[in-house]
Amino acid sequence: MAGIEFSSVFYEISVLVMVAAVLGLIGLSLRQPLVVAFIAAGILAGPDVLGLVRSEDFIALLSQISIAVLLFLVGLKLDVNLVRNLGRVAVATGLGQVGFTAAFGFILCIVMGIDWLTAVYIAVALTFSSTIIIVKLLSDKQEIDALHGKIALGFLIVQDIFVVLAMVVVSAIGLGGAEEGAGGSLIFLTLGAVALLAFVYGFIRYLATPLLHMIARSSELLVIFAVGWAAGFAAVADWIGLGKELGGLLAGVSLASTPMRDAISARLASLRDFLLLFFFLSLGAGLDLSTLGAQVGPAIVLSLFVLIGNPLIVLAIMGYMGYRKRTGFLAGLTVAQISEFSLIFMAMGITLGHVTDEAMGLVTLVGLVTIALSVYMITWSHKLYALCEPLLGFFERRKPFRELEEDSPGNERGSYDFIILGLGRYGCRIGQGLRAKGFKLLGVDFDPEALRNWRKMGLDAHFGDATDPEFLAHLPLSGVKAVISAVPRSRGPLTEADSHSTLLHALKAAGFGREVAVTVNQMEDGDAYLKLGATLILAPFDDAAEGAIRKIIHEGDEGAHQPGPMP
Repeated sequence: MAGIEFSSVFYEISVLVMVAAVLGLIGLSLRQPLVVAFIAAGILAGPDVLGLVRSEDFIALLSQISIAVLLFLVGLKLDVNLVRNLGRVAVATGLGQVGFTAAFGFILCIVMGIDWLTAVYIAVALTFSSTIIIVKLLSDKQEIDALHGKIALGFLIVQDIFVVLAMVVVSAIGLGGAEEGAGGSLIFLTLGAVALLAFVYGFIRYLATPLLHMIARSSELLVIFAVGWAAGFAAVADWIGLGKELGGLLAGVSLASTPMRDAISARLASLRDFLLLFFFLSLGAGLDLSTLGAQVGPAIVLSLFVLIGNPLIVLAIMGYMGYRKRTGFLAGLTVAQISEFSLIFMAMGITLGHVTDEAMGLVTLVGLVTIALSVYMITWSHKLYALCEPLLGFFERRKPFRELEEDSPGNERGSYDFIILGLGRYGCRIGQGLRAKGFKLLGVDFDPEALRNWRKMGLDAHFGDATDPEFLAHLPLSGVKAVISAVPRSRGPLTEADSHSTLLHALKAAGFGREVAVTVNQMEDGDAYLKLGATLILAPFDDAAEGAIRKIIHEGDEGAHQPGPMP
């Protein structure tokens, strides 16, 4: 097909984004994640259909930036303390699932006549599950804090660690295969890698937290710094010869131990989603539809293995460890798809010349099938369990001792009675009063100085922005009696949205149905927030004035009985 000619890159990108938006809307109506819609948009816009994609170099550049940002966000999760505190169940289930999936996936590929190196890549790609999709679906179903939700999040972190190790190994293979004098010898690459790792270690130990405290005074600068840091590390690592992917990971790891980690991750989520559009557009446009027909048979076999085999592996491991079959089944469904990392991993293999475009097409087909179907499997998980329950008795011990002990990842984190957003003078006074009555509190603020003052009182605190829905959705809301916004009515630092409206919509989306108090300057401003779901309006000036009047009247009444001044 000849395709449509555009007079500028701007027109071409505009049309591509509109096509992706339309297909995204269709996918949304079908309850499909945007990954499927974006790949479909790339296929539709590719040379075999409409031929809209002409600026391949520009789209490839945006695709590379998206990979750096995505892997930067993965690195942000790898805080040493978080990894140390992973529950035994998360580690055992995660490692077991990765090991069994890789082993059986490799055997299936060999049986289907795939060469051993391509089979290794495909088998490893099948082990990755999509954290973005799973968290979104569990949040929509309000099951993030359920036992199977906590376990699923735990072994997703294990998978992320495996992603890092797999990409490090692939980068090391590429480093080992470097030719002498071809832009850098093996000695140069090795010294560069050692120097970069030494810099990351020193930065984490001495500079990361103080530097981020300074930058965090401006929320806009924090975002710009994070993107620049990710892209800069990716560029340096690529220049050394380690690859952009490993550079993005190291950039995230270097900031993972800072208290600003969660806020950075939440702030970059929307940018990540937009940039990933171009990765999937590039991927879809690069598929040769004429060769995909031969991949349908292997794609069906591998898709069935991921859709059925992965959940059974998790179910068997959790049953052996002492969990009920219901918990194992619900947790197992979360790994019934492959991830965007699977495609990135295969792209690394193509870059190194280890795998062909046909292998990428095969894994892409498996991704489309498994992601599309697993969404419905997770959405209707309880009905699916009711159908399969009579067949699952083999996977449950007579006494599910582990579940009876409630030994699950995340259990060590205590719940809070109140969450206070905004730790200025008013928020601190509220916190002091509630603590005096024996309540457990969590404070949230975007000001490092306010956080330091709050922690000096011996209270827990999170660095984050009350105007950021992504951040609010990840707060530990389970068991909380009330969320109190002590932030004065204002506009958010990176958005013109009303901070209280954003808060109320985000809490509603997160399924929080308890008390929500918001602070206004004047009491009449509170009516709009009551309609949006607020249950209590706090007006510091009005409340203080009423308290002062009560004190004045009380003292005046007492003074009325005292003798007046001498003339």
